[in-house]
Amino acid sequence: MSKLVVFGATGFAGSRITDEAVRRGHSVTGVARKADGLPDDVEARAGSMHDTAFVDEATKGADVIVVATPGRADDEGRRLVDALPTLVDAARAADARLAIVGGAGSLRVSDDGPRLIDTPEFPEEYKEEAGSHVLVLEAMRELPSDIDWFYVSPAAEFGAWIPGERRGEFRLGSDVLVSDADGRSHISGADLAIAFVDEIETPKHSRARFTVAY
Repeated sequence: MSKLVVFGATGFAGSRITDEAVRRGHSVTGVARKADGLPDDVEARAGSMHDTAFVDEATKGADVIVVATPGRADDEGRRLVDALPTLVDAARAADARLAIVGGAGSLRVSDDGPRLIDTPEFPEEYKEEAGSHVLVLEAMRELPSDIDWFYVSPAAEFGAWIPGERRGEFRLGSDVLVSDADGRSHISGADLAIAFVDEIETPKHSRARFTVAY
C-alpha cells in the first residue's frame, strides 16, 4: 500500500484517481482549495500548492505526490508551472515520486508530425490551458536525476464534458496521439485513473511522459 497526496482531488481527473487508489487499498490525502465532499476514507486537506509551508506539511510521508490541477493561471495569476519548484522540493524531501496529469496538446499527431496544439484544428479557447501544460512537461524533462516523475497525457477527448464509462481496457503510447480505428482519440476519466494508478503500482515510465486512449 502506498500513501498518495492528490492535489486537485475534487476535480475531474483528481477525483477519479483518488477513487481508484482508494479502491485498491492505498492511503490517500486529498488536497483542494475547498476540500468538502471528499469520501470519508480520504483525508481531506484544504490548501494551495502555491503555499510552500502547506505543501511541505501535507506531503510528509508521501510515497507519491499526484498533481491533477489545471495548468492555466488561477485567480491570482499563478500557474501550475509556477508551483513546480515547491512540489519538486516536497518530493525530494519525502523521497516521493511526482506524478502529473497533463494535457494532450503536447502530443504529436504522428511520428514526424506537429504537436496537436500547433495544428490549425486545435481550438483557440483551449490553447492557454494546453500551452501551460506544455511548459510543465518541458520543466519536468529538465529536472535533476534524483527526482522520479511521470506525466500522463490523456487522449484528445477527455474531461467533464465527456466523462465516459469504465471499460477497464485502453492503449498506452508515448509522445504520439493515440486514436481508435475511427480516428477518434478519447478516454474516460475512470480508465485514465486505472492507467495512472497502474503506473504507481508497477512503474514502467520512470522520468517519462505517456499517453492513454482507447
